[in-house]
Amino acid sequence: MPAQIPVYLFLGFLDSGKTKFIQETFEDERFDTGERTLLLVCEEGEEEYAPERFSVKKFAVETVGEHDLTAAHFAALEKKHAPERVVIEYNGMRTTDDLFDALPDRWVIAQVMTFFDSNTFFSYNKNMRQLVFDKLQYADMVVFNRFRADFVKEEFHKIVRAASRRPGIVYEYPGGKAEYDEIEDPLPFDIEAPVIEIADRDYAFFYRDLVEDPSKYEGKTVKFKGLVAVDRKMKEGTIVVGRHIMTCCQADIAYSGLVCLHTVNLPFRTRDWVTVTAKIELGYHKIYGSEGPILKATSVEYADPPEEELATFY
Repeated sequence: MPAQIPVYLFLGFLDSGKTKFIQETFEDERFDTGERTLLLVCEEGEEEYAPERFSVKKFAVETVGEHDLTAAHFAALEKKHAPERVVIEYNGMRTTDDLFDALPDRWVIAQVMTFFDSNTFFSYNKNMRQLVFDKLQYADMVVFNRFRADFVKEEFHKIVRAASRRPGIVYEYPGGKAEYDEIEDPLPFDIEAPVIEIADRDYAFFYRDLVEDPSKYEGKTVKFKGLVAVDRKMKEGTIVVGRHIMTCCQADIAYSGLVCLHTVNLPFRTRDWVTVTAKIELGYHKIYGSEGPILKATSVEYADPPEEELATFY
């Protein structure tokens, strides 16, 4: 099997600081590990690279235009340069799915860093939220450049965490001073309670945390309101209970449900609202097609719809 090629992906909009960071990285002697490095530049910014200052000795730089974002073009670049690692500066106005669909199979994302100009971040988030979310959802690190002392970190933090709880966050001030985000993200419910009660407004947080760290919930009892889904192929006493979650915008609304096993003698139908109290166990179920959280219900009762039927992170 061919060796995997690690890909270091740098995301962000124009003038967000990507080029400057990559330039400084290539100038760092510690980044020169002897590997053949291919730098792919997917947008033209005001700042240009100065390869003559690179400490990396074995490198090649290629510009990837909008029409070059194809599997055939990337395969040709691999054949031409035989890279052992790849660095990509990606165009912020394109979605990462466009890139991921074009990458060769053995090009594996090793790290994703996303950069924002703090002065324009909220404007981008208001007017192009889907693109902002796209740059946050896979990030391992988010850097807010040109950060000022009068900015409120919590407002930046909240938007990042609505997309993902994974990335570290760095606030970089003019002059080079940087501060790491140390704001805690407590869950909006008590996970140590005998019965973890999930408020209607908190289902999205509960579902995401459960999916990201299911072992944390194994053996716990939860209570929440959800929308039923049933199918003729399901065994008697099996339903799915969940909510429609909007992570970013209308286009990404998806029903996010959990397998629920019950002994209640009620004719549950798809789109019924219920309140379920259940113990969470982890195991394989064919509805998931893999191992996942299974609700062993002690109570399932009809319920009125919540005030806001669509679950969000806001």
